[in-house]
Amino acid sequence: MKLQGQIVDIQNGLIYKGEITVENGKILSIIEKEHTNNQYILPGFVDAHIHIESSMLVPSEFARLAVMHGTVATVSDPHEIANVLGVEGIEFMIDNGKKVPFKFNFGAPSCVPATHFESAGAVINSDAIKTLLENPDIKYLTEMMNYPGVLFDNDEVLKKIAWAKYYNKPIDGHAPGLRGDDVTKYINAGISTDHECFTYEEALEKLEKGMKVLIREGSAAKNFEALIDLLPEHFENMMFCSDDKHPDDLLLHHINNLCARAVAKGIDVFKVLKAACINPVKHYNLDVGLLQEGAFADFILVEDLTHFKTIQTYINGELVFDKGTSLIQPAVFKNLNNFNCNKKNISDFRFESSSKRIRVIEALEGQLVTNELVANASVSDGNLISNIENDILKMAVVNRYQNQKPAIAFIKNFGLKEGAIASSVGHDSHNIIVVGVSDDAICKAVNLLVENKGGICAISNSEEKALPLPVAGIMSDKDGEIIGKQYAELDTMAKHLGSPLHAPYMTLSFMALLVIPSLKLSDKGLFNGTDFEFTSLEV
Repeated sequence: MKLQGQIVDIQNGLIYKGEITVENGKILSIIEKEHTNNQYILPGFVDAHIHIESSMLVPSEFARLAVMHGTVATVSDPHEIANVLGVEGIEFMIDNGKKVPFKFNFGAPSCVPATHFESAGAVINSDAIKTLLENPDIKYLTEMMNYPGVLFDNDEVLKKIAWAKYYNKPIDGHAPGLRGDDVTKYINAGISTDHECFTYEEALEKLEKGMKVLIREGSAAKNFEALIDLLPEHFENMMFCSDDKHPDDLLLHHINNLCARAVAKGIDVFKVLKAACINPVKHYNLDVGLLQEGAFADFILVEDLTHFKTIQTYINGELVFDKGTSLIQPAVFKNLNNFNCNKKNISDFRFESSSKRIRVIEALEGQLVTNELVANASVSDGNLISNIENDILKMAVVNRYQNQKPAIAFIKNFGLKEGAIASSVGHDSHNIIVVGVSDDAICKAVNLLVENKGGICAISNSEEKALPLPVAGIMSDKDGEIIGKQYAELDTMAKHLGSPLHAPYMTLSFMALLVIPSLKLSDKGLFNGTDFEFTSLEV
């Protein structure tokens, strides 16, 4: 196979007319040619940190959509399914990913469960980490969210890090807001990346201390604008990632969009493409070609170097996307799940109290971090209830692995005026998380998910709508484009119920993420993520 176009040699900063010859999945030659067409040929994009599960698609379906945007590989943390199903879940992701021509690069999840302050479906200890890291399909140790464990020399945490060093595999970080001597110790433990920086100053400090910083732009957490001005000077040590990307967003764009936005800011295109295509491959030692003779034929054809609209995508020399059509075929697989709770009663969501003041989680648009507020309590018949007028809504987290009483809290900025929304995608343990205007609506939403053994749903005064997620309660077994559209319908319904959030379900899914400050809710109770301890709802 021969292809002609404008060859984009990122590593040498050159663009020239040329012809590529591909044979047996690799590039046999790249030669200059006087007359070619005007399309640009460049290495494929790599998402440097993503949880495939957050697309609500299994890997084979994720690949079908991602190649449409020129993505040829991901650095994939199977942390979500591991918290539900343990090593069996990781093996499912690897096996399913191998059913399609796409380069998933899975890691060994370092924090299963993420904390002992919540109920997860599995435990992966340091012995299991050792076994995983022995597997050549496991490329790295995934984000070390338990940064207090690093700082306080937790034995299990240090063993996991030690095994990654033993097998010479990179160690990913997760340390939002960590600065000064603490971040120095964290880096010195051997942790080489962070995708959680949310200010310019924090990212700059981490870069200056030797960390690679990933610019994250997902469906909920958006740090591109805060960090992109670091790229011109620090392009050798930065990458792009999604972290979590919902299916409706994946239908629209992927890493190509970040490249377009960066170039629109006047940043040198070669520096942008180094972050998007080259740096992840080199940092994680991926088997992904970088448009060189003898390398895997992983490359894309794009219309221009402004919008990066993809014309064709090739992986190992195979055409997997062509002029608007994904050529990756759906894979056949068996579902697996871990969902063992019964339906709830309305009375389960009562919170008996005579307190005048309560702690409230303040959700922030485009951020995983939250604030802690104190507000006046609304009480009816001895039960704390939602205050719709002031947008202080009741929320609950329901243990999906066994029958337990729901944990109750209150949250601001979801803005619902009627009904409820719920999800069994609830980072990191994926219990059911729900917010609503009344105990009745909350109960209905939870029970709809229990019926489906996982999913997301919305309840209005006149309608119930659900998107079932039968694979581990967090992924669909259906076509990616259909799921993307169904998710978009639910997203629209949540907004019609009153939510002003850009991605209400994605934001909801992070309200149980205890390792991100400051106030979150687990199935065991309200949690102060700054002090890393439970706190009371009543003040």
